Amino acid sequence: MSGTNYYYGDNVNMHGGSGNTGMIKNQAPAPAAPASPELQAAVQELLDLLSELRPRIPAASAQALDDSVPGITADPAAPAQERHRALLAVAGIAATVGAVGQPIVEAVNRVLELLG
Repeated sequence: MSGTNYYYGDNVNMHGGSGNTGMIKNQAPAPAAPASPELQAAVQELLDLLSELRPRIPAASAQALDDSVPGITADPAAPAQERHRALLAVAGIAATVGAVGQPIVEAVNRVLELLG
């Protein structure tokens, strides 16, 4: 059995001298849990509503909408701050167009609620 080493977790070996730096990290990140089906459905509904709204808004608002849509995802690995910023941006655009945008504001609120 000599000569066979198994390392789990951190492993640090110091071999004399000074100024030794570095650590072998034998750890893999935990896989992200998949998004719930409810969240996936809510995000898809929101994206569908946004595609219907886009032709009805001014060009500058449409460009802002286009910039925000890639951040709207159910992917749990997506940066939470970017997703939140994108959701608030589209809700703001939808709020400025009145009654036509109300379903989008409601869909954004539903997604935010599901994200916690």
